[in-house]
Amino acid sequence: MEKFRQVFKNKHVVLPVIHVEDLKQAILNIAVAKEAGADGVFIINHNIPYEKLLDIYQLVSDKFPGFWMGINLLDLGPFEVFDTIFGKGLRVQGVWTDNAMIDEFLKDHNQDEPEKIKRFISMDSWKGLYFGGVAFKYQRQVYELEKAAKIAERYMDVVTTSGPATGQEPDTEKIRRIRQAIPGKPLAIASGITPENVKDYLELADCFLVATGISRNFFTLDETKTERLIETVR
Repeated sequence: MEKFRQVFKNKHVVLPVIHVEDLKQAILNIAVAKEAGADGVFIINHNIPYEKLLDIYQLVSDKFPGFWMGINLLDLGPFEVFDTIFGKGLRVQGVWTDNAMIDEFLKDHNQDEPEKIKRFISMDSWKGLYFGGVAFKYQRQVYELEKAAKIAERYMDVVTTSGPATGQEPDTEKIRRIRQAIPGKPLAIASGITPENVKDYLELADCFLVATGISRNFFTLDETKTERLIETVR
């Protein structure tokens, strides 16, 4: 929790997620999030290649100095993300992957991909935050939730989970079980959070990655909804 709290000072952290189309659209949406009082943003590529998103990341980082920004490269696996970022000498503030490759059926020392990423990050001395997806939408079903969470806390800065699909909130019992398994670890929810339901999760999660619940459409944040969510959380 210490590394997370060194970066974010608010008790609950709100990170709007921007589905990037181009530079202008990214700038407009980041401005909405910043003006509303968000703690930072994640930018993510659905319809553009990761190379273009990385270029945009560098440009918007210069445009908004001091504002925290993370990245999710959907067209790369988790190790490939770090290999690409470190290989290009980029210093991104956060990386989010939908699948951190945690396997609760393997012993801790057999978590090959997470171990590989952990060693790689350690060798590079990266100062950013790693949000790793566990029991995440559209990924392999997790059968032993608490065990998966306990393994995951060794390999990432923020254990990140979701509801069953985009825009669908997670079952509060699922979040409660993860919270109880990793009481001292930052926990993020990355789907289905809205200004109306976020109160149900304030005692369970530390961080909210939000898109659908505060957007006009897939590519545009709604100013009023974004402000209302952050006011409710605060």
